[in-house]
Amino acid sequence: MHLSIIIPTLNEAAQIEATLRGLTSLRERGAEVIVVDGGSGDATADVARPLSSEVLQGTARGRAAQMNAGAAHAKGDVLLFLHADTKMPDDADALIAQALQDRHWGRFDVTLDGRHPLLRVVEVMMNWRSRLTGIATGDQAIFVRRATFDAVGGFPNQPLMEDIDLSAKLKRVGKPACLRAQVTTSARRWEKHGIVTTIVKMWWLRAAYFLGAKAETIARWYR
Repeated sequence: MHLSIIIPTLNEAAQIEATLRGLTSLRERGAEVIVVDGGSGDATADVARPLSSEVLQGTARGRAAQMNAGAAHAKGDVLLFLHADTKMPDDADALIAQALQDRHWGRFDVTLDGRHPLLRVVEVMMNWRSRLTGIATGDQAIFVRRATFDAVGGFPNQPLMEDIDLSAKLKRVGKPACLRAQVTTSARRWEKHGIVTTIVKMWWLRAAYFLGAKAETIARWYR
């Protein structure tokens, strides 16, 4: 397996160094790490360059567009899409290789780095919802065989819910491998806007999307 890790960024200078340093052991074992910057106004690209295989700049802004650009540039036969504030387990490559022996795609369980007790509830809800529905979110570090990703057309060109859409397409190919190994992602979204408020808002937005609301409309509500 040749693993390509694709990280979309936008003004992530404060987060990206720790994320990339956490991938050092994976790079030493042959993983490719591609940072796709969406036009950051800070030092994200400069911080990322010595800690990654390549930094792509000048791509269209938007997480879906950036991840598709990274996938098109990647050399690996397995793609892992990682958020800039998410840290992988040291043996992620071995776990992915084992999972893809009989699956086309998968994701990790997630834990949040904050200490508030309600964040433990959020983690359980995210992981069990994903396990029950077969839908993964970007926070859970989606991985997929490159051939499968290409076959379903990659991420949709939309400003939000691109992970939900990709998961739905991949589900038609096969069930995901839902790994119990955990990635650790930042709790900053919940801490900034309030944990309960964010939970309610995200469930409402996903419900609206499943009921047919356009991703562009949901993106305006999300902001």
